[in-house]
Amino acid sequence: MLWSIALPGFGQYLNNQYIKGTVLLLLEFVINVKSHLNLIIISSFTGRIDTAIAQTDYEWLMFYPCLYMYAIWDAYHHAVKSPLATAVPFALAAYLATVGIIFSSSLRIGGVLLGPVWLPMLCCFLGLGVGYAGIGRFNRARQTGD
Repeated sequence: MLWSIALPGFGQYLNNQYIKGTVLLLLEFVINVKSHLNLIIISSFTGRIDTAIAQTDYEWLMFYPCLYMYAIWDAYHHAVKSPLATAVPFALAAYLATVGIIFSSSLRIGGVLLGPVWLPMLCCFLGLGVGYAGIGRFNRARQTGD
């Protein structure tokens, strides 16, 4: 899972899923280049949010959260043979990060424009938190018979 966080597809290589790993890695490179993700990251980390917004190809960037979260979940799922329900937090994170990308050029939080890197990341962590809280609540309810 940690290798997929570093670069989508690497976790699949460790799980001996070479074709899937290669497809994910190639998709990551294509989406990264087409969306200008590395330039956006540099601009965002240096506080030039308006520049990051101008550099972003939103039609390509919107694919990235789904690819990224799928690669992480898939590597984890196949490494530890986790139940399919563990996909819920990752799917919710991908969805909310995509929504974050959509609104990243205009949504201000506390008067601050976060842009196409920070807002989707914030939404992604929100999705993971809500998803894991939901799974925990579901499991507790199932164990107590509620």
